[in-house]
Amino acid sequence: MSARLPSWVWVTGLTAGAVAAVVVLGVRADEGPRPEPTAARPSASVSASASPRPSASVPAPPAAPADSGTGRRIVYSLDQRRVWLVDASDAVRTSFTVWPGTVAPDPGRYTVGTRTETTTGSDGVPVEHVVYFADQGGISIGFSNALDGSSPPPAQGRRTGGIRVAKEAGDALWAFATAGTAVRVVS
Repeated sequence: MSARLPSWVWVTGLTAGAVAAVVVLGVRADEGPRPEPTAARPSASVSASASPRPSASVPAPPAAPADSGTGRRIVYSLDQRRVWLVDASDAVRTSFTVWPGTVAPDPGRYTVGTRTETTTGSDGVPVEHVVYFADQGGISIGFSNALDGSSPPPAQGRRTGGIRVAKEAGDALWAFATAGTAVRVVS
């Protein structure tokens, strides 16, 4: 008569087999292509027609200002009310318009200091993805987006340093702007 194996032997064998399968799948997935983040880039629209022609390509973001430095950085143009996220190879990853507060940073070089996931802005609007990089006369200056995705109304009589961005841009900025990231403010 043959001896029966205890149930713990079966469970151990099945668990070891499952772990081995997960490891093999994980290694294969790690060897595959990696998608590029596209949170703040506009997507091509899908046509309602059944045309076999390919859709239009996504337009490239506008070039960063010539006087904005080199290397991985965030570029903020005061005059254009625009931000560029530039990678280490000086390629613009994305660019978007912003709504500046009433207190602006001076043109120059800064670095991302602290980041706050969610808070209430000095104008009373709940915000997220706050990336602080400057201080002007005791007013903290940083990028953020409103939790409800709205653009801010004009700040009436308040000194605010919040530079508001759209929700998708806030997500992209938060992922890009780690502590120590260079920020270049230009006119």
